[in-house]
Amino acid sequence: MPFPPVPLGRWNPARQARACETRVARRPWGSPSTTPPPAPLSLSPSGGSASSRRTRLSAMLPNTGKLAGCTLFITGASRGIGKAIALKAAKDGANIVIAAKTGEPHRTLPGTIYTAAEEIEAAGGKALPCIVNVREEQQIADAVEKAVQKFGGIDILVNNASAISLTGTLETPTKKVDLMMSANTRGTYLASKICLPYLRKSNIAHILNISPPINLNPIWFKNHCAYTISKYGMSMCVLGMAEEFRGEVAVNALWPQTAIHTSAMDMLGGAGVEQQCRKTDILADAAYCILTKPKSFTGNFVIDENLLREEGIKNFDVYAVAPGHPLLPDFFLDVDPDTLAMKMEAHGASPVFREGKKIESDKPEGPDGAKHEGPNGAKPEGLDGAESAAVKPLGPVEETFKIIKGAISEDVVRSTQGVYLFELSGDEGGTWYIDLKNKAGSAGIGEPPVKVDVVMSMSSGDFVKMFSGKLKPTMAFMSGKLKIKGNMALAMKLEKMMTQFSSKL
Repeated sequence: MPFPPVPLGRWNPARQARACETRVARRPWGSPSTTPPPAPLSLSPSGGSASSRRTRLSAMLPNTGKLAGCTLFITGASRGIGKAIALKAAKDGANIVIAAKTGEPHRTLPGTIYTAAEEIEAAGGKALPCIVNVREEQQIADAVEKAVQKFGGIDILVNNASAISLTGTLETPTKKVDLMMSANTRGTYLASKICLPYLRKSNIAHILNISPPINLNPIWFKNHCAYTISKYGMSMCVLGMAEEFRGEVAVNALWPQTAIHTSAMDMLGGAGVEQQCRKTDILADAAYCILTKPKSFTGNFVIDENLLREEGIKNFDVYAVAPGHPLLPDFFLDVDPDTLAMKMEAHGASPVFREGKKIESDKPEGPDGAKHEGPNGAKPEGLDGAESAAVKPLGPVEETFKIIKGAISEDVVRSTQGVYLFELSGDEGGTWYIDLKNKAGSAGIGEPPVKVDVVMSMSSGDFVKMFSGKLKPTMAFMSGKLKIKGNMALAMKLEKMMTQFSSKL
């Protein structure tokens, strides 16, 4: 079960102001900004003007200047969530240490530590770009030393850098296991250990790990055991260090309620997944809320939406990539897809993964393993090119494959270049395949005559829903309905491929 939420602490403006003044006063590089931070907005129903309250209810969380002059050491800040948190703090005039690996432009991923530094300074902050692989202790130590020399200390550490491989135990190479364990758990531990001596001297003193509440439901282990262990390692650092340094350094975790649109999500979810995501802005706002609280706010596993609701945000469309579109729940949060769909429909959304009407059709005789024959011994039409003498209607899976085969084109084969094997359970259980790699392509029952690139295991009912557009592959995978083995890059082409088929199903 997830850890229960802890009541949010009350912000003390006088204490926070004294902390920032004390922290900035000892910096060797200069004095704090002459522009005073704006007064904090009241969270009480009667606080502030009517127009300011309306603004809070319809817009993102505003900056209040509380991080002016503070120094944040953020791992993985060259792009995505880390950069979003950096830019939010930069608007206050904060100092940002960009501790990330990307010094040269990546062939597929956007941004470097230097382009991030330009954006941070343009937003009003000061930037120190540092090449840091969190797996290398010395690189972390060198960056921390540079930060202390330039800015006079470190007030906040954000452990954001992380590696992901959503693969099963037998499909995860040891090299990837080592990467996730050393980047996620060990990297978080090392960065915290090296920064802590400086954090303990700060009046701000926060560590924030981008990691989930520890949920021991086996569903979060069975499909990607190594990844789950590595992320929970980050969360266990929160549990231990919050108690170890209570009163000196606040240590908390932050996790999104829904999927967040980043380069990693594009790779995991494929084309179109961004419409089911929120922007990184929501995590940046939630992080800002946490980092501007006193040290007494510690040991919490915060979910972004829950926190922002308590801060007065009511309309979350402003954070959505496609407002009104159904959103994917994030990992490690027990939200049943059907329950989620009902909640969305209550707010006027139309979840694409909602189960549709069952296909009304007589069930055919089940496959016998190697062959699938009609009453007269003939294969059903559309499977391996043979015509059927069957009188009974085709079952849903057979009908789906018949349509898929008719929809295969040279363009689909050319753009996909993959062979997919489906291990289906249920009423029409058996082995089926789609070859989108060889010649003009083909589809049928049994093993394909060529090497398989991707093996997908699921129920026959979910297979039909997935190919008819009623169940998104990303949702099926995240909820455990779909298991994938083999080439993940080709697996991610599945959703794009299915959009070409679903209109005919």
